[in-house]
Amino acid sequence: MQASAAYTIGGHMPVMLAEVLEVLQPRDGAIYLDGTFGRGGYARAILQAADCNVVGLDRDPAAIQEGERIRAEFPGRLQLIEGCFGDMDRLLPESPVDGIALDLGVSSPQLDEAERGFSFRADGPLDMRMGGDGPTAADVVNESSEPELSDIIWRLGEERRARAVARAIVAARSEAPVTTTFRLAEIVRSVVKPSADGIDPATRTFQAFRLHVNDELGELERGLSAAERILAPGGRLAVVSFHSLEDRIVKRFLRAHSDAAPQGSRHAPARHRPDPCFTLLSRNAIRPTREETARNPRSRSARLRAAERTRAPALEVQP
Repeated sequence: MQASAAYTIGGHMPVMLAEVLEVLQPRDGAIYLDGTFGRGGYARAILQAADCNVVGLDRDPAAIQEGERIRAEFPGRLQLIEGCFGDMDRLLPESPVDGIALDLGVSSPQLDEAERGFSFRADGPLDMRMGGDGPTAADVVNESSEPELSDIIWRLGEERRARAVARAIVAARSEAPVTTTFRLAEIVRSVVKPSADGIDPATRTFQAFRLHVNDELGELERGLSAAERILAPGGRLAVVSFHSLEDRIVKRFLRAHSDAAPQGSRHAPARHRPDPCFTLLSRNAIRPTREETARNPRSRSARLRAAERTRAPALEVQP
């Protein structure tokens, strides 16, 4: 199937579509989960590639609503569920699935809609919630202490000037609450200089608050464990990440749960090692093609990691 055939609502194309399809290898009669449904790009491509069924899962009610259009295209073959992919084993308890696709991070429609508050390219309310519940980014920015802000910005944004940014936020909010994306971006730019690569100085801070508000890294860890539990033997997992924090979690999980896990020292006493739950399909992350990055600059930082489920029982998750 050609990737160009899988344009979705509004002309949006998901990142590394051809590579994800190559991993999943959709086949007739199988069941697949698009765990980050978004605008349904992966789901539609899978449904076009084989006479199979797809479950589309997303925490964003707007994504589920838009997905009704795709469901109408494939009667009886697409099920839509509103929820977090970290809960996929609870939301799909009845049967195993033959493949799972996860496209991490914020979707293009969320970035492009100013009222969602994800982007500093257009002014909007400082929200950043992928779903409709929980504290907004404005709540975090205006109610967290300076050390808490610094920790969030450093740990989740990897911003070297985290302390200075936190200090500037506290000073600014003492005059008036920080409630818009433009105001937060201006505060960050006042203390972080532009980089040589042209990336906006506010990028890392916005990433940090988005990850915090949506607990995205915790969601990813829960999702990987849940995927291990619901994938059928021979089922495949494809995860596309967009920054090092996400990719590091995926890399470590798959290696620890696969035959690539460290064997230990031959000088140490032998220990029982559980059978691997995954076989890696590629030792290294797969990168987008030059053609794709030229067509879609947002794909430049994308990394795809993929693995196939073995017959070994899922590892117990430590509480």
